[in-house]
Amino acid sequence: MNLLDTICSISSPQGVGAISVLRVSGCEAFEIAGKLFKESKNYFSQPSHFGNRFDIYENDNLIDQVMVIKFYAPKTYTGEDVVEITCHGSSYIQKKIIELLMKNGCRLAKAGEFSMRAFLNGKFDLPQAEAIVDLIESQSESAHKLAINQIKGNFSNRIKMLRNQFVELAALMELELDFSEENVEFADRKQLYNLIQTLNKEVFQLTESFKLGNVLKTGIPVAIIGKPNVGKSTLLNCLLKDERAIVSHIPGTTRDTIEDNFNINGISFRFIDTAGIRLTDDEIETYGIERTFKAIDKADIILYVIDITETSVEEIEKELLFLENEIDFINKKLIIAANKIDELIELPKHITDWNEYDIAFISAKRNVNVDEIRDLLTQYVDQKKIADTALLTNIRHYDIMMKIEKEIQKIEDGFAQQIPTDLIVIHINTILNYLGEITGEITSDEVLDAVFGRFCIGK
Repeated sequence: MNLLDTICSISSPQGVGAISVLRVSGCEAFEIAGKLFKESKNYFSQPSHFGNRFDIYENDNLIDQVMVIKFYAPKTYTGEDVVEITCHGSSYIQKKIIELLMKNGCRLAKAGEFSMRAFLNGKFDLPQAEAIVDLIESQSESAHKLAINQIKGNFSNRIKMLRNQFVELAALMELELDFSEENVEFADRKQLYNLIQTLNKEVFQLTESFKLGNVLKTGIPVAIIGKPNVGKSTLLNCLLKDERAIVSHIPGTTRDTIEDNFNINGISFRFIDTAGIRLTDDEIETYGIERTFKAIDKADIILYVIDITETSVEEIEKELLFLENEIDFINKKLIIAANKIDELIELPKHITDWNEYDIAFISAKRNVNVDEIRDLLTQYVDQKKIADTALLTNIRHYDIMMKIEKEIQKIEDGFAQQIPTDLIVIHINTILNYLGEITGEITSDEVLDAVFGRFCIGK
């Protein structure tokens, strides 16, 4: 990318709509765009951030009547002079205006080039740039909230605070090195060790938050499991309010996993309807059951459906023990959906007194008490944590934080083994470089291409 070029692109989605927005950015943006309008005098005297109507001609042929807004640098998205042209949504009109802009000196923008210029011009840092993509792709209130918090710089500020703490630690140790011959000690090694342990806890908490931050962004995976014919597919359809899965009284109807997303109270859940777990000689059904266990392994919430008309506490405990031997339930929430209460005169007392697990007594067929399931699902997420300024949501950031954890471990080992201060400082400087990679203070063209390549052409 030549950053001295003036670039242009269609910024609105593809397809036919009432209007479309075209964007021009660069040092010659005003001059090039002005060549499209006959009323050039009014155009060049137009103040920043105000819109006026102009006619675009090719030779003597009117192409469109458009609204034009000029944005004077540096108070623009990219930090450069920017022109936005709002035309009618015809694909022919859009194409023709882009052709005229390119004919007069513009280059077609590459994916994410507007945002990359904004980053390079200091309009925002790299995590804020990455959050723009998350905002565009957000499909739920929680994902939207996380992206907005990051765009506001909440995550970046946390990283900068962490970086400042490591800078202070490095400065203390460097100062000790400068005066080592005079046997001057500026900080007790035990105090330094306690400080690095405190920093380690902060880094660990931030790294651990990725589990919640990532699923809030992509959807919390919920595996619906149970024996055949207990109402798993019926419950899925009821939760989604759609006939998504085939429902039949014949056991073993669901032979593969079925996935669909649904928002509950602003949180996105990714429901996975699975094959019923049982011993079977059917090769296809056996394969489906194998996929069930894979789905359970990946899920954060296990929605275990039982037929309340046929299942006792002893049977539930036996089945859960079997599942615990097959699957690691650590960090997974288990919800029991006691289904088919519409077929009972009254609930069995031995079941209602059982409070060891989250349990809801429902009729998926009659849509009775299914809201209790939704409430239990949303309880998995602490709403206060969604507003947490330090939730990690980006896999690139997560990978770097994992590397930082390893460097901190080396520092702690160094303190324990009484290794020389200058060797410990090397690891601290490595951590500072890693933190700089997150914010974009230290980065490579390859990283920038990977980040901004996710953007659409007009952004």
